[in-house]
Amino acid sequence: MGAGREVQISLDAVRDKNLMQLKKLNTALFPVRYNDKYYADALASGDFTKLAYYSDICVGSIACRLEKKEAGAVHVYIMTLGVLAPYRGLGIGTKLLNHVLDLCSKQNISEVYLHVQTNNEDAINFYKKFGFEITETIQNYYTNITPPDCYVLTNHITQTQTKK
Repeated sequence: MGAGREVQISLDAVRDKNLMQLKKLNTALFPVRYNDKYYADALASGDFTKLAYYSDICVGSIACRLEKKEAGAVHVYIMTLGVLAPYRGLGIGTKLLNHVLDLCSKQNISEVYLHVQTNNEDAINFYKKFGFEITETIQNYYTNITPPDCYVLTNHITQTQTKK
């Protein structure tokens, strides 16, 4: 990049017409194949699922599922958050996660959670910077990857969540 050149990172909604972008990213980023329910949930979450573009190149995404809990409360489950390796460290994942945390705050959603493979230190440290804490360990959560165990990371959102 040339010195002083501003690179645009933009987010776009996931719709039927660009759903294939999300599918291609997931194939490149994750050791798991996602089913039709995953993509239906991603589309149904509306603004909580986004594609990230770096200079108009699709390089990352966040896909969430909205879950109705007792007493009508809604929790957000982050199904996937990923950025292609050459584009990591540029603030793209931060922008995606902050987008979801801001939406939660605006919509009075008090909890966001996700699963992370127990050996994925980079992801665990990334989420901890945003106030996520390990709240559970699940043995044999994954069936075709090693290690098969995961942590549940949870963020209890206050309405004054700060950006990192």
